Amino acid sequence: MEADQALLDELHHVYLFEELDDEQLTRVLRNSQRVSLPAKSLLFEAGQPADRFYLVHQGQIKLFSLSIDGDEKVMEILYPGNTFAEAIMFMQAKRYPVSAQALGDTVLYSFDMKGFRQILEESQQTCFRLMAGMSRRLHARINEISNLTLHNATYRLVVFLLEQIPEDAIELAEIHLSTPKSVIASRLSIQPETFSRILTRLSAAGLIEVKGNDISLLDVPGLRDLL
Repeated sequence: MEADQALLDELHHVYLFEELDDEQLTRVLRNSQRVSLPAKSLLFEAGQPADRFYLVHQGQIKLFSLSIDGDEKVMEILYPGNTFAEAIMFMQAKRYPVSAQALGDTVLYSFDMKGFRQILEESQQTCFRLMAGMSRRLHARINEISNLTLHNATYRLVVFLLEQIPEDAIELAEIHLSTPKSVIASRLSIQPETFSRILTRLSAAGLIEVKGNDISLLDVPGLRDLL
């Protein structure tokens, strides 16, 4: 019961569930499952039938697609508190459009799409509140796509670095990359060698210092001036 209460408390802080009342959350919890994934294991592959969506509890999930030539493109990196695959419940063809893989040892909670959609169908008010949350996320994705398509690689990497620190930060800031650099590079649509060259140039300019997966932002205002 303590585990159930802990999950209920966690769901209250997730956009997909925060508008549900306690009775609705209890119904969601009743059809939930805890999923433990070892590092690098696949959760699902693109094209598989979809009947559940997920919440990351611990670890990281990589959403990716493969080109005809087998090249991997990282679509998104998901962290604790992030949900994914929920939009499929509103689609006619319920199949996962991308593949999902654990980057490290990862714990998820999965939820039944059919049961969650039934809750929304029973409450128009809850449905509209959820749509507002999904619209905000869609707007953020549109801005992200604009950054990926309209700006160069240096701009995209600097934006990523600055997103890891508070918006009002002006002094030296430390970042630890818990995600492999190659995965981050793919997510930003940057070739790994270009990613490394940009880090080297920023280091030579005195803007950052790189030590393995730890990056010190030495000149935050200077980085912002690049945007």
